[in-house]
Amino acid sequence: MIQLDGSSLTLEDLVAIARGAAAVGLTEPARARVRAARALVDDFARRDEPAYGINTGFGDFAEVRIPADSLGALQVNLLRSHAAGVGEPLPVPVVRATMALRANVLAKGFSGIRLETLELLVEMLNRRVHPVVPSRGSVGASGDLAPLAHLALVLIGEGDVSGGEDGAGTEPGAQALGRAGLAPVTLAAKEGLALINGTQASTALLGLALADSARLARTADIAAALSIDGLRGSTRPFDPRIHEARGFPGQRAAAANLAALLAGSAINASHANCGRVQDAYSMRCAPQVHGAAREALGFARRVFDTEANAATDNPMVFADAREIVSGGNFHGAPVALAADIVCLALAQIATISERRSERLVNPALSGLPAFLTRHGGLESGLMMAQVTAAALTSELKTLAHPAGVDSIPTSAGREDHVSMSMAAGLKAARAAEIARDVVACELLCACEAIDLLAPLTSSAPLMRVHDFIRARVPAVEHDRSVSPDLRRISDMIVSGEVERASGLNVN
Repeated sequence: MIQLDGSSLTLEDLVAIARGAAAVGLTEPARARVRAARALVDDFARRDEPAYGINTGFGDFAEVRIPADSLGALQVNLLRSHAAGVGEPLPVPVVRATMALRANVLAKGFSGIRLETLELLVEMLNRRVHPVVPSRGSVGASGDLAPLAHLALVLIGEGDVSGGEDGAGTEPGAQALGRAGLAPVTLAAKEGLALINGTQASTALLGLALADSARLARTADIAAALSIDGLRGSTRPFDPRIHEARGFPGQRAAAANLAALLAGSAINASHANCGRVQDAYSMRCAPQVHGAAREALGFARRVFDTEANAATDNPMVFADAREIVSGGNFHGAPVALAADIVCLALAQIATISERRSERLVNPALSGLPAFLTRHGGLESGLMMAQVTAAALTSELKTLAHPAGVDSIPTSAGREDHVSMSMAAGLKAARAAEIARDVVACELLCACEAIDLLAPLTSSAPLMRVHDFIRARVPAVEHDRSVSPDLRRISDMIVSGEVERASGLNVN
């Protein structure tokens, strides 16, 4: 069980919760902090002085005072009115990640939620009660209001939940809670606001896209090494002295991976004295480009690590000082920038991968049969695999335009600068899928190139990768639809099987 304490949730934990259905719990210190903050909210709710979100309206209604007997209705109305999302629902793993992140934030003890409400959220996660959360409707300030409102509605027995008893479709929130042996809560002062103020939907998208991108960066080194050997490229550009001289850790790691993957290749040894002075950039500069992507992903990882354990509420409840203070930690600017940078990193990985695929199928550049077919003219070979990579790369370039540079004022000008972090997160999720498929195209082409160079063989690590792929994707000896092949290779990338197949610790 992963214990939530508001300060130590890792990306690996989040992936285990989101995709592995790991159970979660609350630490005792977290429970104590939640109780202390709640006691202060109850005190403020009894006072005559205005306290934002406790006995006042929200946004442009912040100056409207709410009577004591309507404070619960205020919170319910907040959830109902803010559940205005549209579009396809977020995938269940993203919803699970959002739930875990929100529970972790609430566990910090700055929200003022009741412990029983937080415990219900945790139990929903453990019993796989997954709210239906439309993907569009958040501008990333005051946090992801619409997505989190849809999520929170289920806690009060409203909204919809993914899957019924048969696991398909949706069912009403109250029915899903009952089937799971849970009962809805009746919200008290500030609880609706505590459930929806924050960046957790955006951060969930960022975190899962980041995990996928980190794996893809490692797989891209393997694909590049296979392509470089298939193209009979040089290993000299991966001399560690070159990369130490520049100093970027990501570049050094990529170069070390390529050198280790290519060491001992009989293909490489066969052209040691071919006289070629320099390879094309897509081969020679792979460490520089892959390394730059790693540096960008490293920045995004640092942002995620901070935001996953950050208090993003408004107002903030400081139980020790007995103060409730309004601020703006819900603004998603850090998440938007990080997600946009993930898209830029993936664009670097994909664009150079597509160029290597093009070199592999182009006989003028590869020295191999045109489109990697033994029956050119009668058959087209992998002509369209490269076209698919080109189409995907073009789409990815459009996603690389940053969402975070936009801002549309909302809430009658009260929220006059917003982050668009949700848009950035959605782009990052899509970009990770596209970049993965581009690298799958390269792996398909590179394996075919290695086949055409037989009886020469590549290095031991690369032949292990080649043979692993070949066990599931046979050589394209005659034309066939390669769409299923690309899906299989993409699935191998997602599962981490490609990098594990090398037998090396690819960093």
